[in-house]
Amino acid sequence: MDKGSQTTAAVAAATTTTTSNSSAFSFISKGWREVRDSADADLQLMKDRANTFKNLAASFDREIENLIQSATPTFSVPAIRQSSEIDFMKKLQPKISEFRRVYSAPEISRRVMEKWGPRAKLGIDLSRIRSAIVAEVDETEEEDMYGIVEFNKFKKGRRARFTEEGQFGDWEPIRALKTRLREFEKKNASVEIFGGFKNSEFVEKVKSSLDVPPLDVPELLAYLVRQSGPFLDQLGVRRDLCDKIVESLCSKRKNQLVLRSLAEGEPPTVDSDKINDELDLRIASVLQSTGHCYEGGFWTDFVKHDVSDGKRHVAIVTTASLPWMTGTAVNPLFRAAYLAKSAKQKVTLLVPWLCRSDQKLVYPNNLTFSSPEEQENYIRNWLEERTGFKADFKISFYPGKFSKERRSIIPAGDTSQFIPSKDADICILEEPEHLNWYHHGKRWTNKFNHVVGIVHTNYLEYIKREKNGALQAFLVKHINNWVTRVYCHKVLRLSAATQDLPKSVICNVHGVNPKFLKIGEKVAEERELGQQAFSKEAYFLGKMVWAKGYKELIDLLAKHKNDLDGFKLDVYGNGEDAHEVQSTAKRLNLNLNFLKGRDHADDSLHGYKIFINPSVSDVLCTATAEALAMGKFVVCAEHPSNEFFRSFPNCLTYKSSEDFVAKVKEALANEPQPLTPEQIYNLSWEAATQRFVEYSELDRVLNNRHNPAKVGSKIIAKSSSLPNLSEIVDGGLAFAHYCLTGNELLRLCTGAIPGTRDYDKQHCKDLHLLPPQVENPIYGW
Repeated sequence: MDKGSQTTAAVAAATTTTTSNSSAFSFISKGWREVRDSADADLQLMKDRANTFKNLAASFDREIENLIQSATPTFSVPAIRQSSEIDFMKKLQPKISEFRRVYSAPEISRRVMEKWGPRAKLGIDLSRIRSAIVAEVDETEEEDMYGIVEFNKFKKGRRARFTEEGQFGDWEPIRALKTRLREFEKKNASVEIFGGFKNSEFVEKVKSSLDVPPLDVPELLAYLVRQSGPFLDQLGVRRDLCDKIVESLCSKRKNQLVLRSLAEGEPPTVDSDKINDELDLRIASVLQSTGHCYEGGFWTDFVKHDVSDGKRHVAIVTTASLPWMTGTAVNPLFRAAYLAKSAKQKVTLLVPWLCRSDQKLVYPNNLTFSSPEEQENYIRNWLEERTGFKADFKISFYPGKFSKERRSIIPAGDTSQFIPSKDADICILEEPEHLNWYHHGKRWTNKFNHVVGIVHTNYLEYIKREKNGALQAFLVKHINNWVTRVYCHKVLRLSAATQDLPKSVICNVHGVNPKFLKIGEKVAEERELGQQAFSKEAYFLGKMVWAKGYKELIDLLAKHKNDLDGFKLDVYGNGEDAHEVQSTAKRLNLNLNFLKGRDHADDSLHGYKIFINPSVSDVLCTATAEALAMGKFVVCAEHPSNEFFRSFPNCLTYKSSEDFVAKVKEALANEPQPLTPEQIYNLSWEAATQRFVEYSELDRVLNNRHNPAKVGSKIIAKSSSLPNLSEIVDGGLAFAHYCLTGNELLRLCTGAIPGTRDYDKQHCKDLHLLPPQVENPIYGW
């Protein structure tokens, strides 16, 4: 190559190098300006955050000083624990002092700037800039990008000290303080639970700052004991014992109630019901403060009845029907009539239908019916003759079978299915234990919104008279507790003579046939006119079985035959023990005249002045109420079953056999007093219906009323706030009962009629039902 060519090549190379260097310097200058601008922005942000941190440090310093000042005199805890907390505060105090000395000084901003100012290393290696001058442009770009990444890493590391809100993260002393405070609060809680020591003033201040104070351990234990009532009841633990445990655990709450009563000028008496209500409201208020709303448990199946026509539906299910003249046939019929009379709700009466063969065993005078419609007409005519008005309610039938051993009707199949779902609103179970002994179907409380049970019969008294009666009574007692608890929301006992059942109250919700009240009015008018109202002495009327008072009657008359010389008693009744009763009276040479059973309102019975009823197996004797309504004397035993009648002056109760003789002679020597208007009303079905609506809480259900309570300034609805442990227990018991009653062998072992788990072909034919296999099909191989 010649010299000219070399010169030209050198110039071109120099020009290229100059251009490359120029491009490199331009790129570096641009990148440096961006770095400088970013650094200035970061420094300004650091200044602002340093000022924020300074203010935060001063505030934190004041809080720590307050904590140190309030901690030492108020920590009333054991010595070891107190010293450990004070040591912690002593160890922490030098760090706090150092923190205050360093970061509270006015020159904090200057120190931060000196540390993080432009002179600080930004993470860019300048030696790489020099090498970039003589390197290729691509290599220069790669090295510069590496430097920027290093700077970003540095910047990210610095910013890690801050949060997004511009606040510093946990500093080492702060983290230590938080940890120690958490340990301190845990120690306080453990000492309170296991050692009985009080919380420190600091923790108490925290609790008092809450809208609703948290629950104490005694309150939780009391609520657990009270909600465990169903399980404890099945184990035989008395209800009053559970109430005493709850009362002892809620002693603090009881003292507050006493002070409140004294402040309001009321007597300082606090019963268990009031304590339970206060405990419920306490739990409900705490749950509501947390936003919790109880929506049912595992076993519950809530039903929302659609009141499309503005009326509620009441279904009354009973265990007997006319023409069988028994209490469970007559009283539910009158209840249905008077509930329907108010026209506020629709009423359905569900009664058992017996096949022709069973009708001959049960109904008097060989009276039988070929169809449910025929029996329904008989029932309506009988009712209208006695009430004087035509009741507008529906009568339906369910399959039943008569048990000769138990002398009662047992339901066949699922009784609840004969109430349509659209009418499943309120249910009244007459004799709930009887209806549910072998009930294998849907749970009543799941299908209906409100279920009320009415106990008519003292089954334990009857069973004790049988062979191995004590053992059978023990088993039946617990079975009755079982079925009434899981199938009823409320249970009404006609008198204290019945078994004490869960969810039960005592109230006489039976009235007297209006026909008897009219007879009493007629007798009173005759006496006012000076006419002789009573031409006969004494009589007894009842089903002729030993358990209906015939044993007591024969014992009394046999023991005092000489004291009651010349006293003659007419006895009306039919029954399985008629022959045995009559032969015993004849053998003892008692002055008894046995006659066939008849209606108590029969004209032949109006002339008697005294009704003798020595029975102690009745729960509430309907015949006693009817005799009082007719203006007669009633001589009966001083027994819980007669407690309601003791307020009437014509009711003469005796305590002993000698007292029985005295009461009979007193009745023979005097005339009964006329009934006052108040006494007449108390015996009427209008008053009985009013008592039933009140004690069964039917008025609250019919009017869609709840029982909210006020806690502070908030309204608490207990029903929607409280989880109920008893619902879980009841659901489990109901499921167990369903499984046991589904086994035919177990049913037979406990005395069920064979084939009563489902209704039979004759029931299908009489009631126009589908076969059980079609109604409840079983799918599978």
